[in-house]
Amino acid sequence: MPHEFPLWPSTPPHALGNDAERDIPTLTSYLPEKKSTNMAAVVLCPGGGYWELMDYEGRDFALWLNERGIAAFVLKYRLACNGYHHPAITEDGMRAVRHVRAHSAEWNIDPARIGIMGSSAGGHLASIAMVHGDAGNPQSEDPVERAGSRPDFGILCYSVISMELQPMKNLTGEAPSPDLVHHLCMELHVTAQTPPCFIWHTQDDKVVKAEHALRFARALQAHGVSFALHIYESGKHGMGLGVYGYNPGDSKELHPWTLELSRWLVNKGLTL
Repeated sequence: MPHEFPLWPSTPPHALGNDAERDIPTLTSYLPEKKSTNMAAVVLCPGGGYWELMDYEGRDFALWLNERGIAAFVLKYRLACNGYHHPAITEDGMRAVRHVRAHSAEWNIDPARIGIMGSSAGGHLASIAMVHGDAGNPQSEDPVERAGSRPDFGILCYSVISMELQPMKNLTGEAPSPDLVHHLCMELHVTAQTPPCFIWHTQDDKVVKAEHALRFARALQAHGVSFALHIYESGKHGMGLGVYGYNPGDSKELHPWTLELSRWLVNKGLTL
């Protein structure tokens, strides 16, 4: 059964209140029925323009990953509709990876096989952790903060990458400084330490251009980082798995990216 819990044991940093829905970021765990030792895990960042959260990009993806023996944790991060911007939102993404890694033994998770998966704006949040994640603060009194926030792999679905291509005022506020815009252009900060990544997009996406995926892939290639890139000819933005309300064993046909991701996960040794 899914289990929701807060990211911080007390008031989160930059909190504007203490309302459970508006102000308290959480993770919801989805664990495979067939549990194994040293499972891989994925933190899921649903999209929604930093204004709302698309449930199917959390729950549906989590159930799909569970079928492959991967633990999943759906992140409910803070949103602009409730007054939140950077750095509160980005710290939620970092904290989610730290939390899963810090508590990995409790879920039989391998702390060296923790990934992040995001869709649309959630993909931007995921890429922030991939690019700006750190090794943790060993001096912190909070054991979660001692854990690293950089994931070991990433999965990006029709994701925003470049603030140059697509300003995200819900994240930055109305008048971001040039330095902040530069900091949040993920293709500009890739290094050899950025983790391997599976990227997919559609050529005719009207909301987020496929150029985002291409820019990130070019940056990964320039720094010798392993990646898989799939650009499909057609498909609307926000299609998720290709079906909505997914249930394990669903006979409905899923989008081909799910097959390609399955192969990639096998090749990376992340499935059962």
